[in-house]
Amino acid sequence: MNKLLVIAPDSIWSLKSGEELLWLMMLMLVGIGMLIILGVTAYLAFVLKQALYPDTQSDAPKLTFWQRFTGLKPLSEEKNLAMEHAYDGIVELNNPTPPWFMYLFYGTIGFGVIYLFLFHVVSVGKLQTEEYTQEVAVAEEKRAAYIKLVAGKINENTATRLTDAKALADGQTLYTQYCVACHGAAGQGGVGPNLTDDYWLHGGSVKAIFHTITEGVPEKGMLPWKKQLNPLQVQQVTSFILSLQGTNPPGAKPPQGDKVAPETEKVALR
Repeated sequence: MNKLLVIAPDSIWSLKSGEELLWLMMLMLVGIGMLIILGVTAYLAFVLKQALYPDTQSDAPKLTFWQRFTGLKPLSEEKNLAMEHAYDGIVELNNPTPPWFMYLFYGTIGFGVIYLFLFHVVSVGKLQTEEYTQEVAVAEEKRAAYIKLVAGKINENTATRLTDAKALADGQTLYTQYCVACHGAAGQGGVGPNLTDDYWLHGGSVKAIFHTITEGVPEKGMLPWKKQLNPLQVQQVTSFILSLQGTNPPGAKPPQGDKVAPETEKVALR
């Protein structure tokens, strides 16, 4: 099995020149400076609050952790929350956004900043698109290996007629791609013979059709498809062609060759 080639993304730590080292140092200095500014701003905001509302902390009743977390106010403070407007005795309370919601909101901002730094700046992790691309590549590699294994067991003597819908659909897709030009979309024939009647120029059994598709009929202009189709695909096309028997499409070409009784062989599933 071929090994999957994975190209690691360039990291910010993969420095290749002195200029990149200089940019990295500048970036780190800017980051440290921003943290210092943020800390100083928070400290000044705290000092300013203490200066403007010096008695707020001392006068406020002591709240439990759950009350601070949820933002719930004691009923004794309800009158302090009433807003000026009232209607028919109904008073609106000034309830600010609960602290837990603000913690969650700021947490998402912090997560976003950390994610941006780790995955888009430092590149220590894989982005979703990169993970998807690698997983698809691994799946395609396994699929190719499976097809190669299955196809390797199929040849002219072991080929069987498939009847499951998936196999016939795959066979129809291949038929449309490779056979329609000569045999028609419904198998009614054109340059090539009609594939829907009981008459065949080169045999109508699974083995004969498999051989005809694989080796072609060069003297009559039909190419051998063994280089384009693997044995499993040839078996699928063969099965689809046999499924056209008796469909009597309009404009069918007159019979050619010898009449061959339809095969009664019990089919095998893929």
